[in-house]
Amino acid sequence: MKLSFYKALLDNLYDGVYFVDNDRKIIYWNHSAEKVTGYSSNDIVGCHCYGNILNHTDGEGCLLCSGGCPLAKTIKDGCLREAEVYLQHKLGYRIPVSVRISPVRNASDEIIGAVEIFSDNSQKVQLVEQLEQFKELALLDSLTGLGNKRYAEFELSNKMSEVQKIGRPIFGVLFADIDHFKKVNDQYGHDVGDKVLEMVAKTIQNGIIKEGIAFRWGGEEFLAVINTYHKEELVKVAERVRALTEQTVFRSDSNEIRVTISVGATLVEMNDTDEALVKRADKLLYLSKQNGRNKVTSLFDKGLLPGLVGVKSSDER
Repeated sequence: MKLSFYKALLDNLYDGVYFVDNDRKIIYWNHSAEKVTGYSSNDIVGCHCYGNILNHTDGEGCLLCSGGCPLAKTIKDGCLREAEVYLQHKLGYRIPVSVRISPVRNASDEIIGAVEIFSDNSQKVQLVEQLEQFKELALLDSLTGLGNKRYAEFELSNKMSEVQKIGRPIFGVLFADIDHFKKVNDQYGHDVGDKVLEMVAKTIQNGIIKEGIAFRWGGEEFLAVINTYHKEELVKVAERVRALTEQTVFRSDSNEIRVTISVGATLVEMNDTDEALVKRADKLLYLSKQNGRNKVTSLFDKGLLPGLVGVKSSDER
């Protein structure tokens, strides 16, 4: 078949296609490449791809043409490559593209250049961003920025699945509640109450950042998933969070507002369900409230297990 047939075939492809020689001089530029970039064949053919035209960058804005160029690497080693990069449109803005690069060889199997096939990734990037936005809206608490109850339930479910897969317990949970929070709202108003919630949320998350992740369970309740199965470590983290909260102050006008939290701490057990684990932590929290507040109660406290049977969880109280 004539060369014109193959050129017409390439020109009618949906993806952008261009060829470079071993000096990375562009020797072919198809119609789709023109549509995606705004550059015509006359603008591009004869130019070097590392010139001040396409300016490929990675996702962090690092220029690839002067170092780390996938085309140059393929010409050198003959390996196929794929990458997600940004190229510069003729009008100056950046376009996200998926690129696939192959070496071009002559009849003697010598590399004489490379071909890059690229496709506009804008819609895909926008979709990913939208999905992230939807995820944030669905799984993050708008006030505190922590994961919400739904997110916590997802995390617990994943952790429980991991426990079953590994065959041994690997984590614990803390269930915390702000003591006398209603008094804060009644005395200072809900706007100040919201600020106090934010303060406590950040204190809890920052207090466990090396060991786990915190969630706003609802109202003034927080749940934290802690990556340890050592009871001493779990209690240590819980006491740290309690003490940090106790020492935290929110200043509003001339008022200094201090709050404390009560905490229930328990490790997961092999026969636990998500619901059973949370209910146990909630009951331990309630015992902290009964015993004076600003306390951590764990399942490892002596003589506690028999007395826990009759304690109701928050949804039963």
